[in-house]
Amino acid sequence: MKVRHPAVAGSFYPDNPDILARSVDAMLFEAGNVRTGKYPKALIAPHAGYIYSGPTAACAYTLLNTDKIRRVVLLGPTHRTLLSGLALPEADVFETPLGSIELDRDGMAQVQHLAQVTIEGGSHAFEHSLEVHLPFLQRKLNQFTLIPFAVGQVRPEMVAEVLNLLWGGEETVIVISSDLSHYHPYETAMHIDAETAETIIRLEPIITHEQACGATPINGLLACTEKHPLRPELIDLRNSGDTAGPRDQVVGYGAFAFYELEHT
Repeated sequence: MKVRHPAVAGSFYPDNPDILARSVDAMLFEAGNVRTGKYPKALIAPHAGYIYSGPTAACAYTLLNTDKIRRVVLLGPTHRTLLSGLALPEADVFETPLGSIELDRDGMAQVQHLAQVTIEGGSHAFEHSLEVHLPFLQRKLNQFTLIPFAVGQVRPEMVAEVLNLLWGGEETVIVISSDLSHYHPYETAMHIDAETAETIIRLEPIITHEQACGATPINGLLACTEKHPLRPELIDLRNSGDTAGPRDQVVGYGAFAFYELEHT
């Protein structure tokens, strides 16, 4: 069995399992239950160190349907490797200090015939954009399997093609990993991120990588609305200047939820 071991435990989040569990639980508790009706089909949540973006990520994860979800399709941008398309890992399980998560090999097989999908362990080995979400999923959900994609240079419609094949029902949730603007002064970042959030809420897939490092998977999700009508909701919007960082150069974080609508 091939295991993808944690790469940023001890830096982006605690490597002690007890401390990690308490930390995640505290953030989820602080976020509260802001769900107003249906459970979301998809989320956008940030991927920085927990002291910076953890509270925003928790606002997204508190919305999930604990009883129904059995599979998570997770997409995040690559930060350490150059990649064309979407890469699945070579691993059979992803490991965190909280335990192992089995990958959905059957689901992965559904999309491996697509030209834009490769199996490439190097893009996953040290990538934090996927890893930091796993402890939240482990503490929030019951048993679930994972389909993780490292996303490189690829057209939004090609991302949407992958997501449409894996869309599933209420047993499947899609999580897009992305921070927002990077290294602007606090007031400038607030303005940029507010405009980006408004664009996402309008379901306009024109987000650039200057607006969000996960622009490609975000745009892919938004392109899915042609086939799967979604109602978007902004759950939380802040930046590192609001949490644990200085305000001269901040990174923006947003939590968004997307709810399925009935076809008309």
